[in-house]
Amino acid sequence: MTENHQRRKQPDLVRRNLLEHAMRLAESEGLSGVTVQAVAAAAGVTKGGLFHHFPSKQALIEAMFADVMARLDADIEAHIAADGNPKGCFTRAYVETMLAGKTFGLGTPWSSLAVSMIMEPSLGLLWTDWLQDRLDRHHDTDAAPHLEIIRLAADGAWLAHLGLGEKALDIDALRRRLLAMAAGR
Repeated sequence: MTENHQRRKQPDLVRRNLLEHAMRLAESEGLSGVTVQAVAAAAGVTKGGLFHHFPSKQALIEAMFADVMARLDADIEAHIAADGNPKGCFTRAYVETMLAGKTFGLGTPWSSLAVSMIMEPSLGLLWTDWLQDRLDRHHDTDAAPHLEIIRLAADGAWLAHLGLGEKALDIDALRRRLLAMAAGR
């Protein structure tokens, strides 16, 4: 038997590898750099191998987005678990994660997909559904109008950062003010 026939197929590892390489391409070249050929080559698989896991480029991009959203959930839930005040806990976790997080904060790999949400309706819908689910889940603690305004301010900081750059906006100071507001101070 040849070495290839003895090697065990590991579809979950191949799929993870494809997603990681697609994310790296999105980070370095933007979403337009995430081509089937580029991802397959970077991951060391054939285009057919990529299509075995993702039937289209759109399916790959949506899987990337879903993967990032699962990580976002984990980060937010970790912040909520560490928060001693239930009132506004989702909003504080959202602000902390989106403005200062190592995975989702400004200037992270998430940035390239976040920008894509604005341009790609299917990704925008995934985001809207994700956010609405979290708002429904945390309705009892985070439905107050001032908390919605705080979350929208965090989203606005993202947009300002895209257009103005970090020097034009003191993100750390804004994050601290928003967190204090969400804590009722």
